[in-house]
Amino acid sequence: MPQYAIMRFAKQKGGAGALEAHHERTKEKYASNPEIDTTLSKYNFHIVKPETSYKRESDGRIEAAGCKTRKDSIRFVDTLITASPAFFKGKKRDEIKAFFETAVDFLSRKIGKDNIFAATVHMDEKTPHMHLCFTPITNDGRLSAKEIIGNRVQLTKWQDDFFAHMVKKFPDLERGESASVTGRRHIPTRVFKQAVSLSKQAARIQAEIDAINPINAGRKKGEVAAMLYKFFPRMEILETQFHKYKKEIDFLEKELDAARPSVKDQLEAGKLQQEVQLLRQFYASTPDEYKVTYRVSQQKQPPEQQR
Repeated sequence: MPQYAIMRFAKQKGGAGALEAHHERTKEKYASNPEIDTTLSKYNFHIVKPETSYKRESDGRIEAAGCKTRKDSIRFVDTLITASPAFFKGKKRDEIKAFFETAVDFLSRKIGKDNIFAATVHMDEKTPHMHLCFTPITNDGRLSAKEIIGNRVQLTKWQDDFFAHMVKKFPDLERGESASVTGRRHIPTRVFKQAVSLSKQAARIQAEIDAINPINAGRKKGEVAAMLYKFFPRMEILETQFHKYKKEIDFLEKELDAARPSVKDQLEAGKLQQEVQLLRQFYASTPDEYKVTYRVSQQKQPPEQQR
């Protein structure tokens, strides 16, 4: 089994309280992540323990450096560090701790030890992983996550450097692939909303179809046709979007450990798959007369009026 070294950045403009509650395990239950086994939380540990709240830690560093800020400034960066489950299999606590200490050493050199205010290792989820939080302050005292983390090219360099540092001590590791290499991308919220909205529209149409009888057939068929002619182009748009993000949807459904996307993302991807499948079944069940009439009407319209 591949043993990948994994590092991912998440920029944070605010909301430190919720993030801190998750990282520091200050709640009794975590409904947003059912994979957390709170009976094992006592085995979590710090490489860098925050002296105060995350907000005060990041704000204090920003103020001390005299950084200029805006309302949309990135206040700190939450860095996920982990490896494939196979890497941790059979390893003792000291060996696991050594892995994360080596990762902290790498980030200390890259972004400055003083910028790191928390590094918490979670042992109470499926795969051991660490959340390391740092304030993105440059050497010349500016707050700039853009400069420190960079663009896709620089992110690839980050991954190269991280792997080169980790593999010296852990030679069995392999370099993890970035999203730019695998082709994975973020699925916009609007795609999920489109699917849900279209499913509601399909349910209304199906109710009208079920209500057709010999007495009202003439009127009802016209109403159903009007509803379907609004449904068909929206279904085509959703299919296009679904195809565009199919690779990421499949990835989210298959990758189920803590090193990978959140349970929420996985569940949403699975729901989207299900919604689209049901919508396809509904489309297939609609009478051919409506589909043919719709296609003919579309062909007669000027291109700019279609959809």
